[in-house]
Amino acid sequence: MFTFGKKISMRISLIILSAILFISCGKNTSKDFNSVTIERVFTDSLSIRAIEPMDVNKVWFAANNGKVGLIDYKTPKLATIKYEDSLLNFRAISSINNAVFVLSIENPAVLYKIGFKDNNATSIEDVYMEKGEFVFYDAIKFWDDKEGIAMGDPINGCLSVLITRDAGNNWTKLSCDILPQTTKGEAAFAASNSNISVYKNHVWIVTGGMKARVFYSPDRGVTWEVFETPMIQGKSMTGIYSVDFIDDQTGVIFGGNWEEQGFNEGNKAITHDGGKTWRLLSNGQGPGYRSSAKFIPGTQGKDIVAVGSPGISYSNDGGDSWIELSDEGFYAIEFVNDTLAFASGRNKISRLIFK
Repeated sequence: MFTFGKKISMRISLIILSAILFISCGKNTSKDFNSVTIERVFTDSLSIRAIEPMDVNKVWFAANNGKVGLIDYKTPKLATIKYEDSLLNFRAISSINNAVFVLSIENPAVLYKIGFKDNNATSIEDVYMEKGEFVFYDAIKFWDDKEGIAMGDPINGCLSVLITRDAGNNWTKLSCDILPQTTKGEAAFAASNSNISVYKNHVWIVTGGMKARVFYSPDRGVTWEVFETPMIQGKSMTGIYSVDFIDDQTGVIFGGNWEEQGFNEGNKAITHDGGKTWRLLSNGQGPGYRSSAKFIPGTQGKDIVAVGSPGISYSNDGGDSWIELSDEGFYAIEFVNDTLAFASGRNKISRLIFK
């Protein structure tokens, strides 16, 4: 009897423990924010579309007029970069351990590696340069401290894709032979350095214009395929402006029509199969055009923040419904943790503290 009763007791305990674990695993991980505090950390007469936070106080940025800098809690360290006699316009930035990379948009496109230590730049060198009538680069990201990818508008029928395998010292442009073909009028928007999302070995690149599609590689740029989306497309300023994945299956794309920024149909979508298929989110409802969208860390894809020149929008249910937290406009947003992000815009960089 004692043994039998002990087995029953253990079984009941296991059932209770399983129920607790089930409830814990299934609980709502949403932050349920209802406000945001905007703290200005840098002001200048610049268009700042590319930022790379280091921690809650430090953020690198790249901007127009050749300006690159590190803001250390309102203390700026700035540099002006020229190529020959030209001030370059930067809209792409990414970092690895002890180095930050900035990439200019127009002809010539120049990619610089800036070494730094203890918040001070120690070296700067151009590691890639490309000239040509149609050269225009949009974004850059690193998988880790060795391998990275940059992308730009199509040339000769395919996207311009650069790959490094040696910590950014050398970059190789991929041949159109291994990339999916683009269609006439398909390109990308250098709006927020968020045309690329990486997760482990995966990478997703988004386009707009006449076609709004997602280009995907599961093996760090060795092989590629392309997926259709239901996003608004067909005009030069329509399509996908931003992509973000939290794992190899769940991702969000955001954009719209820059020329009709209040239009909120076909401008946001989600995938749960790695980008193969996409479902429109809150179609005809919620925010219109936004240039940068990010999942909030730790919310398992439930919480999304999207920023653009019309303001800051927030969803706590995976994009099915939205609230407007602020009408202050920004171009780009990058999270540091689950309550704090940096955002950049016209003439400014701010810390956003969500509550």
